[in-house]
Amino acid sequence: MNRLKDLIKKHFSSFAFFYHYLGSKVFIAFFLSVAVSFLDGLGLTMFFPLLQVVGVEAVGSESSDLGNLTYLMDGIESLGISLTLGSVLIIMLVFFTFKGVAFYFSYVYRIILQQSFIRKLRVNLLDGLNRMSFKRFILSDAGRIQNTLSGEVNSVSTSFNAYFASFEQVIMLVVYIGFAFFLDAKFALLVCLGGGLTHFLYKIIYKKTTVASYSLTEYNNVFQGQIIQHVGNFKYLKASGRVNTYGDRLKETVSNIEESRKRMGVLSSIGGAAREPLMVGIIVLVIFIQIKFLEGNLGTMLISLMFFYRGLSALVSLQQSWNSYLGVSGSMANMQSFLQLLKETREEDGTIKVDQFKEKISLEKVGFSYGETKILKNIHLDISKNESIAFVGESGSGKTTLVNLLAALLPESEGEIKVDGIPIKQLHKESYQKRIGYVSQDAVIFNDTIFNNVTFWAKPTPENWERFTQSIEKASLKEFLSELPEGAETLLGNNGINLSGGQKQRISIARELYKDIDILILDEATSALDSETEKVIQDSIESLQGNFTLLIVAHRLSTIRNVDRVVLMDKGEIVDMDSFDKLIQKQDRFRRMVELQEL
Repeated sequence: MNRLKDLIKKHFSSFAFFYHYLGSKVFIAFFLSVAVSFLDGLGLTMFFPLLQVVGVEAVGSESSDLGNLTYLMDGIESLGISLTLGSVLIIMLVFFTFKGVAFYFSYVYRIILQQSFIRKLRVNLLDGLNRMSFKRFILSDAGRIQNTLSGEVNSVSTSFNAYFASFEQVIMLVVYIGFAFFLDAKFALLVCLGGGLTHFLYKIIYKKTTVASYSLTEYNNVFQGQIIQHVGNFKYLKASGRVNTYGDRLKETVSNIEESRKRMGVLSSIGGAAREPLMVGIIVLVIFIQIKFLEGNLGTMLISLMFFYRGLSALVSLQQSWNSYLGVSGSMANMQSFLQLLKETREEDGTIKVDQFKEKISLEKVGFSYGETKILKNIHLDISKNESIAFVGESGSGKTTLVNLLAALLPESEGEIKVDGIPIKQLHKESYQKRIGYVSQDAVIFNDTIFNNVTFWAKPTPENWERFTQSIEKASLKEFLSELPEGAETLLGNNGINLSGGQKQRISIARELYKDIDILILDEATSALDSETEKVIQDSIESLQGNFTLLIVAHRLSTIRNVDRVVLMDKGEIVDMDSFDKLIQKQDRFRRMVELQEL
């Protein structure tokens, strides 16, 4: 059984991929396709008795001329049905009516399968991304992530249609050829040989289409990454006169994308243009051979031709559908490898849930590395509940990395971090992180109302409005809110374009306070603010001291004068820690930092 699964994964990886999401439902779709083809075939066979009953002598009137169709006609008559014009027409109508019903159910069912597949795929991607470790995320290609979650899903949806259309055409081809062999094996064999020759043309098209598809996927990943950077750095690019220069990079990538699309379009057009000439050419050649050299029966030949016209149509449709599938095969490969990446980078999680931070966080000989590069080493630190601690040091000293460890964003490479005596690796991370508020230098503002930004889209119940009001007051936003015509329902625009830096930061702080947190992390939250705004934020922060455990990564030292302890870091190690005033006296390095900022 395992060997069979491995065989399917190796040679039918796309089928295994679809089956993973849809299960046995895919076989129902195949069964409906068989029903459509079989009923169509039965309907077509009734043309021969129809020709006989209307007196077309050319088809042959002797039963010996009917070949295997004799069994079909004898079977109908054994049911007590006389082969008259009326009965034959009714039987044909019944077969094609049932075929229409089967086709309707087959088509609708495939639409339902596609919707189910895409919905499950999108949910799986989002869940996988949410469970991806932060360490691997920051090393990942943002363009690929965005392209896979958006554009590539649509391409995979196209591949689903093309793949199942190909299977449907295979089934139809097999059924039609089966009927044709039943009628006239020699004639059927000749047409199959002719149809097989078309494979060589389409094999070349398939190969070139696959190459173009993989190139298209790669260029789309690059383009998405460039768009993210273009939008994120638009102000700088515009102010520095480089917006068009960077835009030229995007235009070059766009040209590469469209060149790949053009190649795929040309290849598809070649396949479409060759369809009718190939099909008619094969039929003409086979009829000539059959009549000239094999003395074939015209009657069975005519019916066989109907089957083969359908069969060859199915063959060419199969080739086109498969070529369409190959046109997005790069997207399929990218999707499968990305899902595998999400699986491999899934964050390990503990099982112990955290309802509240109660006593202290302890770091014992903690170190952290990216590969061979050591970022933190031999960190010893105890942080008590409701204590305020500031981390200071030059850029690259490890301040932010240490805070990321405390927030369980990164796993310690050495040593151990304990929260209330429990190793942080054993904690259920989401429950722990829900007790943490996080405000960074680049304030996170969503394109929505102030209320939704602070409450994170909570329902506007009286209880939530009360919590919202309290958060606004603690973050010193009450006066600002009262000056807005629409108050809490004011739309903030893309990334808070309508707000000042200080207003963004205060809204970020209000959002974290709304959460009912125990720990508030401020990662250089005031470094980009002017002095007046910084003073307002500082007052807001100081009003929170004693009520929350404050972990502050500080560049502007004026904001940390009143914290309980200052931790001085250098080259990934803790140099010293004490109160602000005592550290000035003890450490020349810290004193110089203070003097340079003229405090």
